[in-house]
Formats: sequence, C-alpha cells, structure tokens
Amino acid sequence: MSQHPRHARFTGQDGNRLEADVYGHGEKVALLLHGGGQTRHAWRATARRLAERGFTAIAVDQRGHGDSEWVANGAYAFADYSGDAVALGHAIAARFGATPAVIGASLGGIAALNALGVAACFSALVLVDIVPRMEETGVMHVQSFMRARAKEGFASVEEAAESVAAYLPSRTRPPSTDGLKKNLRLRDDGRWYWHWDPAFLEGGRTVNTDRATIVATLEDAARRLSVPTLLVRGNASDIVSQESANAFLALVPHARFVDVSGAGHMVAGDKNDIFADAILAFLG
Repeated sequence: MSQHPRHARFTGQDGNRLEADVYGHGEKVALLLHGGGQTRHAWRATARRLAERGFTAIAVDQRGHGDSEWVANGAYAFADYSGDAVALGHAIAARFGATPAVIGASLGGIAALNALGVAACFSALVLVDIVPRMEETGVMHVQSFMRARAKEGFASVEEAAESVAAYLPSRTRPPSTDGLKKNLRLRDDGRWYWHWDPAFLEGGRTVNTDRATIVATLEDAARRLSVPTLLVRGNASDIVSQESANAFLALVPHARFVDVSGAGHMVAGDKNDIFADAILAFLG
C-alpha cells in the first residue's frame, strides 16, 4: 500500500476552503482534526496506521491553518471550528459513503465535540487530551508559546526547532527538521513564520472569545453524546488533569479512557505508537 496521501479539498461552513490529505481506501472512514497552531501533517504517522488497518483517513488543515484559507473576517471562535467540523462530517459521508469517526486533538477535539452537540455528523468520537474544563495554566502555556514568535518569526528552520525543543524539553528531538518545516512558511522577507493566521489568537473573534460560554456548551454536548467515545489523555498533560478527565467521564458514562504514560498534551507526537494502538483498538 502506498504511504503517500492523495489531496482533497472541502468547504467549511462559511464557504472557506479546507485542504486535506487522504490516506488509504478502506470502507471505514476517519476524520483527523489537529490542534491549534498545528497542520494536517501532525497526523501523518497516525493516518498511515489507520490506512494500514483498512481505513480511509482524512487529515484536514483547519481554517486559518496550514494550506487552508485564512478567513477574511477573522472568524476563529470555537463555534466557527465546530461549524466547519459539521460541514466536513456531512461532506465526507457524501463523498466516501460512510459517516466518519472523528479524532480531534485539542482545538480539533473541541470542534468535534461541539459539532456533535448540534448534528449527527460523526459515528464515533476520539478526544485527544481535551475536555470541556481545561486547566487554565496549561492553556496559557500553550498560547504563550504560540504568541512568542508569531509576529517576529525565525531566521531559520533550525531556530524554530530550538524554540520547540525549549517548549517540549522531554520530547526526543527528531533527527530532521523536515517535519517542522511543514508547520512554517517562508515569507518574502526571508524569515520563517508559523503556518497559521495570527488573527487566530489576536483578532476580534478568537478561540478565547466567550470562554465561559463554551465550557457550558461543551459540557451540554458531552451529556448528550450517544456515539462511542474515547478520551485519550497524556499522563503528563498540563491541559487535562486527572480530575478534569474524571469530570468528563462522569458526564459521559459510556466513554472509554486511556492514559498514555510519558506523553504530554501532544499525545500523538509524544507517543504515536501507543496512541495509534489505543485508537485502533477502540475503532476496531
């Protein structure tokens, strides 16, 4: 089986262009939604594992990220991402002939959970180190890293790699920067910038808009979940504590839970083999 993905294009709720990679040709379908500041390439290893096990795995650049469209009106609130998730779920079902399971990390998980609160757009839900009540210190840690060089950029990909290594000191540094390069874009000034729209955090309608309201909305969506659900937590996560995981599991009694030892918030990047095994066991 070829490990090279096929390109696909979808449309979000506002007519915004969404770029995707498609792995495999299986009858079972999975949509993979990355976290804030990432791109679809964060899912490459996981998508390949899914394809090997008979799935069609579709990794999408969410709005304002990667090669997908930067939204002109700066609509980057959680509700905007969940609207895109609903549109993706329906479009994928129509195009590939099966309602997809959705695997959402951080921002992607919030989008997927919120989407299921308003539409029957997914057949199963995997939340990757995200729950309605996040640890605020961890959220601020992530956003501080994202903001730190968003406007200034980096003189080289290697300088960006140093910044990531300082942010994730426990992660083994990859031998090549090729993967990191996919999260950066080279501008005309010769500097490298993160491959996401700065308005995602600094615009008038960001992921920090109506934070108190979104918690209540997500908890309500969790209570009403009827699809098979799995929460995967990084044991060393600063976003999802054991207490906040327990609170989610109380809202969703049928949910399964996997705690990945040695992984932080970036579970798939930290321990991808263990992570992939867990989701494959869950999805069958």
